[in-house]
Amino acid sequence: MDAGRGLLYPGRIASASPARAGAPGAGSGHRAGVNAATVRPPMSRPASICVFCGSSLGRDRDFRAAARDLGAMLARAGCRLVYGGGHVGLMGVAADAALAAGGSVTGIIPDHLRRAEVEHTGVTDLVEVADMFERKRLMIEGSDAFVALPGGLGTIDEILDVVTLAQLGQHAKPMVIVDLKGYWRPFASLLDHVIAEGYARAGVRGLYHVVADLEAAAGVLRLDG
Repeated sequence: MDAGRGLLYPGRIASASPARAGAPGAGSGHRAGVNAATVRPPMSRPASICVFCGSSLGRDRDFRAAARDLGAMLARAGCRLVYGGGHVGLMGVAADAALAAGGSVTGIIPDHLRRAEVEHTGVTDLVEVADMFERKRLMIEGSDAFVALPGGLGTIDEILDVVTLAQLGQHAKPMVIVDLKGYWRPFASLLDHVIAEGYARAGVRGLYHVVADLEAAAGVLRLDG
């Protein structure tokens, strides 16, 4: 498949599954000048949703089940799943579930991870980029909304980048943090502490949604209609 045909991403496609080939969802690019207070749930169903989650499976099997359920949910809703391109961890579970349910999946992976053979070769589109910074930029630009499941430092970094860019008025896309079994409670408390200490405005809380489960996340993103 030609790297420049039908793709929002200027990276090189490392591999693609012809049977599932298709263009990523609309909604890329920064919207300069958006006031942070305007970030709201989408007025219509997002065409593409970026999933942030662990590259490890973690200890709790319920989180693996949630990753499977999220991937299948996005496929049923007709939303393209955009993610970090690996076959490992919760991210691989979510991608596999979306593909198994007939959905479209775009993976964006840095060259050094592809060379380490952690890329998912069965996704609809696999876009190879130079480094982690470009990977994150393209995931953010090429998605209409974001959902975070449990994950590690990379997932935390991705959430904070999305929220910070919204605070700076660079986009107005919803960020949904799924607080499964209280996993993200300490993180949410840290953000509250930052606000309480005067290092962020209280309005920052309006830039992300913390929900208890996937059903609530679907409601925020209008996937349940």
